[in-house]
Amino acid sequence: MSHKLICRQRQVLFFFLFLGLSLAGTEPRRYSVVEETEGNSFVTNLAKDLGLGQRELSRRGARVISKRNKLHLQLDQETGDLLLNEKLDREELCGHMEPCVLRFQVLLENPLEFFQAELQVIDINDHAPVFVDRDMLLKISEGSPPGTTFPLKNAQDVDVGRNNIENYIISPNSYFRVLTRKRSGGRKYPELVLDKALDREEEPELRLTLTAQDGGSPPRSGTAQVYIEVVDINDNAPEFEQPSYRVQIPEDSPIGSLVVTVSASDLDSGVYGKISYTLFQPSEDISKTLEVNSVTGEIRLRKQVDFETVQSYEVDIKATDGGGLSGKCTLLLQVVDMNDNPPEVTISALTSPIPENTPEVVVAVFSVSDPDSGDNGKTISSIQDDLPFLLKPSVKNFYTLVTEGALDRESRAEYNITITVTDMGSPRLKTQHNITVLVSDVNDNAPAFTQTSYTLWVRENNNPALHIGSVSATDRDAGANAQLTYSLLPPQDPHLPLASLVSINADNGHLFALRSLDYEALQAFEFGVGATDRGSPALSSQARVRVLVLDANDNSPFVLYPLQNGSAPCTELVPRAAEAGYLVTKVVAVDGDSGQNAWLSYQLLKATEPGLFGVWPHNGEVRTARLLSERDAPKHRLLVQVRDNGEPPRSASVTLHVLLQARADPLTVYLVVALASVSSLFLLSVLLFVAVRLCRRSRAASLGGCSVPEGPFPGHLVDVSGSGTLSQSYQYEVCLRGGSGTSEFKFLKPILPNLSSQSRGREVEENPSFRNSFGI
Repeated sequence: MSHKLICRQRQVLFFFLFLGLSLAGTEPRRYSVVEETEGNSFVTNLAKDLGLGQRELSRRGARVISKRNKLHLQLDQETGDLLLNEKLDREELCGHMEPCVLRFQVLLENPLEFFQAELQVIDINDHAPVFVDRDMLLKISEGSPPGTTFPLKNAQDVDVGRNNIENYIISPNSYFRVLTRKRSGGRKYPELVLDKALDREEEPELRLTLTAQDGGSPPRSGTAQVYIEVVDINDNAPEFEQPSYRVQIPEDSPIGSLVVTVSASDLDSGVYGKISYTLFQPSEDISKTLEVNSVTGEIRLRKQVDFETVQSYEVDIKATDGGGLSGKCTLLLQVVDMNDNPPEVTISALTSPIPENTPEVVVAVFSVSDPDSGDNGKTISSIQDDLPFLLKPSVKNFYTLVTEGALDRESRAEYNITITVTDMGSPRLKTQHNITVLVSDVNDNAPAFTQTSYTLWVRENNNPALHIGSVSATDRDAGANAQLTYSLLPPQDPHLPLASLVSINADNGHLFALRSLDYEALQAFEFGVGATDRGSPALSSQARVRVLVLDANDNSPFVLYPLQNGSAPCTELVPRAAEAGYLVTKVVAVDGDSGQNAWLSYQLLKATEPGLFGVWPHNGEVRTARLLSERDAPKHRLLVQVRDNGEPPRSASVTLHVLLQARADPLTVYLVVALASVSSLFLLSVLLFVAVRLCRRSRAASLGGCSVPEGPFPGHLVDVSGSGTLSQSYQYEVCLRGGSGTSEFKFLKPILPNLSSQSRGREVEENPSFRNSFGI
């Protein structure tokens, strides 16, 4: 797996090197090395050749790439030396091709630059000529005239140039010499020349040694034995109709296809005129490719030919008669290219993932090749039209795949790109290569709360650390850019102790009440929360949270009138002449709770004489239920219960004392009137005196204009507003004044409803240390 990864990384660099070389210039740099040179041998110093500093190669990430990723060279980035990666065998690399040139490229990154170069592998004479057939038999008629030539099988030498076969020599004899001939392709072959007429009766056979010598230094040679059998006169050798046959055959021709039919004739008759056809000294490849019918001369395919492997074949056809005489002709077979190879795509570089919001990013670099020729080898490359990518042609069948514009990961995080390469042949062949490109995230999206504002309800008297609700935000980014941290923002009201009221879980946005809340003290409060991601730079957003405290029935009704903690009981006077429904008094009570917890109802629990008095349940009015009579007791004690509508309900009770007044005579009436007048004047004087004293001591006015003097405990002002159980017609302003001896509770005046002051209600203050008694 690691080897494949290394190979892939090398392929990534091949294109950049080739591109830079192409941009640097069209003329490649040329180097040479002798074959069989040991690996790690020095070839050249690229730093000097490219005019670069020694450390610049390492800094710019220099790489050596070659076609099909076959790395025969290695670059020492520290010294700039170009070294052989392995021992090179010219014959293995290039065969008979001369010169043997290995093309490679040098890639420099940062900035990107290419240099083309060629390494010529110089042949050495490391192979001796070899005869395929070390024993050759020739049957020569004794009637052959001097100067007659006889073809001999040539030797083979895989070396090239001077190191290939230079000449042939024959062992000394009286009849033959050897000539060295050259074919059209440059290959040399021997021909045996008869210098002196043969005489079978003198010498029926000859044994000669044929030596092939190459031109290397030192020269190498190979030998073969030539056996010559002198036969009786057969003075006519077979002759072909034409000396050479030129034939073209498509590369997709099936096995057994007829290539050509050769024909030769012999003027002799009988056995000497019977001709057989053979391939004369075919190479191993030709022997596997062609076969000849020895009788008819038909030459057919033994295997399918491939234009991309071999473009042409050349072979001699030998015609031999029954007397051993032979003639030959040459077959030149040209393979016609067909569009039988689809294009090939080689990915040289692939960048994935690529960052979003970055325009014109090079995603991939690839090369396209087609081993066919002509239009069959011309290609067209394309990708899907609905993708934000472009294909840009580079040099020599290289292409770059770039983004058309900035990508947005939140819109699409992955692209599957199909590179389609089609050639121009008929029929057209195409190749598709799929690559997957991932888009990496950039912190370009701020968190967004699911709501701009949240409303939470908490019932009072809650337990500390109670989970009261949650806020939630999302971030379209990914990874750390989408990890959110929640926090409380400083409250707008500097007097709101937010830090002691609520807390927030920084990871999930859960909100907790830190202490028990009291509806009567704090009915609602508002604060801000923030969500911040962990990107760089970090982005954040805000939302508002409003907490409403729900009332619980934790306050019992409080009776304002009549007061029950006075030293003297409250006595109501009712004339005996009162009719049914006469208003005796009104029980006034309030409840510190709100809503239905403050809805009060009144009920008469106990009475001295049941049925004489009744209590209206909604307003607390105590009225007579029937006409009074002389038989009714003069004193009555009524126990009235005040009950709220909470769950569970709470209640309070008050005791009323009612005194029935008898019908008075005129003298008594006069005395009462006189006493009332004197008492009124006295009370008026006392009230004026107290009011003047209080107004001088304090300029702060109470709601009813009553000044409250400072004393052992503060006075209390109770406003029984319409939000309680009393209607507007029974709203009163009450002033409680504390003193050293007694305290007073007095209805000073009725209060008219004020719409602006009723919007928020009035607070009811109670002093728990109040122990004085009140009188009416």
